[in-house]
Amino acid sequence: MTVRTILVVDDSPTDRHIISGILIRSGYQVGVAESGEEGVIKAREIWPDLVLMDVVMPGINGYQATRILARDGATRHIPVILCTTKDQQTDKIWGLRQGARDYITKPVVAAELLQKIAGLN
Repeated sequence: MTVRTILVVDDSPTDRHIISGILIRSGYQVGVAESGEEGVIKAREIWPDLVLMDVVMPGINGYQATRILARDGATRHIPVILCTTKDQQTDKIWGLRQGARDYITKPVVAAELLQKIAGLN
């Protein structure tokens, strides 16, 4: 699988901007969503190769959105990497149980993010 298009789902305009900038400078096509609900809808519209999902968002949180994508036959092939400030081991375990492929904590370190994406290729 080659990752070309990445959907960034985060309610923080600052985090969306920072993460999108890292990805665009690295040659990826980037879509954005401001909530878990919008992320699920956009994943079904643009069919990204990867979703970077925040956890703490109003409405459907990132765990719930990840679970929806992972259980839907149409989207289960899209890997999700959770990208969040929640840094406890139990948070990571719970995220992986919801169907996330990987988990990174904020603030995002560009090299770590790009390494995890490259690991999917």
